[in-house]
Amino acid sequence: MHAMSEEETVKAIEATLEKIRPFLQRDGGDIDFIGFRDGIVYVTMVGACEGCSLAQDDISAGVEIILMEEVPGVMQVKNTDIPADLMDEYLKRKGL
Repeated sequence: MHAMSEEETVKAIEATLEKIRPFLQRDGGDIDFIGFRDGIVYVTMVGACEGCSLAQDDISAGVEIILMEEVPGVMQVKNTDIPADLMDEYLKRKGL
């Protein structure tokens, strides 16, 4: 199996998040993909998940494990310390 390009990795991350999303939406929350760099997937929690004290637990106990299993090259999932350039690109994609 060949190593995935960054574009392939991002597509795989987004596809995996789409599979996870219904479970978060069931509780009134959601997750947005911000970017991927150096093995780290950057996300933000939205809806009921935003500011929830359990959001980080959901990320590390659920989202991170699933992404690490499904997408080669993913080593961590973070919703803090997001690089400014990735956040800027995310905000532009969202039209903000």
